[in-house]
Amino acid sequence: MSTPISSMTLAALAVALLSMILLSMWDSKLMNSHKISDHIKTMAQDKVPKLKLNNGLLMPALGLGTWLSSPNEVTQAVKDAIDLGYRHIDCAFVYGNENEVGLAIKAKIEEGVVKREDLFITSKLWNTFHRPGLVEGAVRTSLERLGLDYLNLYLIHMPMGLQEGDGLVPFDKDGKFISSDTDIVDTYKAMEELVKKGLTKSIGVSNFNKAQIQRILDNCSIPPATNQVECHPYLTQVKLIEYCKSKDITVTAYSQFGSPASPFRKPEDPVALQDPVIGGIATKHGKKAGHVILRWILQRGLIAIPKSVTQQRIAENIDILDFTLADSEMKEIDALNRNIRICSNDIFRSHKDYPFNDEY
Repeated sequence: MSTPISSMTLAALAVALLSMILLSMWDSKLMNSHKISDHIKTMAQDKVPKLKLNNGLLMPALGLGTWLSSPNEVTQAVKDAIDLGYRHIDCAFVYGNENEVGLAIKAKIEEGVVKREDLFITSKLWNTFHRPGLVEGAVRTSLERLGLDYLNLYLIHMPMGLQEGDGLVPFDKDGKFISSDTDIVDTYKAMEELVKKGLTKSIGVSNFNKAQIQRILDNCSIPPATNQVECHPYLTQVKLIEYCKSKDITVTAYSQFGSPASPFRKPEDPVALQDPVIGGIATKHGKKAGHVILRWILQRGLIAIPKSVTQQRIAENIDILDFTLADSEMKEIDALNRNIRICSNDIFRSHKDYPFNDEY
């Protein structure tokens, strides 16, 4: 004669069974996630193109941006990126998170995931360090924070020098920024010394216009390896890119999606990720709008540095190596240009070296 099963026993069995099902589902999901990550990592290591700089060194055409990545999130983001196959990390002193980026790099080197020579690390000289005597100290500060002996690329973040001293943007009593009288050519010549001392492999500029780059070329001995500028479907930068390429200067595109989270956005600014033309192309390829934009950047021969702190998005941003945009699709995206600049740095518009008053 069988013993009756109490309602409490049935409930316990149900809970146990449900737990087993959920655990099985979780294990399956985790395994699939690992498979996807391994797939993307293999693709990234094998297929991420590298562009040859004008000094003969190679720069991965896809990297992780760290602007607006908070210190408490960026360490894990960089770890995830390296695990997924990223080898290019874009940093800057002014981002305020180089210590945390350095922790991630150190961890992945110690784990044996990468060696230092596998990585391409960029940082940038902030505006208050343009005086030649401050340049070496500035790069050494970034190196110390990142835990590195050298950078792969060091850029002048902006051409607008600001008064040296404490604070990122010095203001006078009337609330107007205080500029530095340092000539940007003198700043760049101090950057050249960093290469000679082995503190960085390459140097370059960011947010420079044609005339400012030409002054560097006319007066300095090491040409900029790259010019990092805002570039997205609504600001295609065709003329500036053509000029840079004619001088053998690569172009790195930031804000590729139009900086949807940027504090500089205006309410009326369009969002490239929501553009119907880009959405239609994405649907045709079975991809997302972000994939199409990044693919458009790479097929123009540019370098992309999309920012994210979300593992899934970081993985998605590198999963662009298994499809190609047709020439007609590239032209459709090119035609979206409206010369809309999100990161216009209007606060510095009256600066003598403000770069965006010129056409390009």
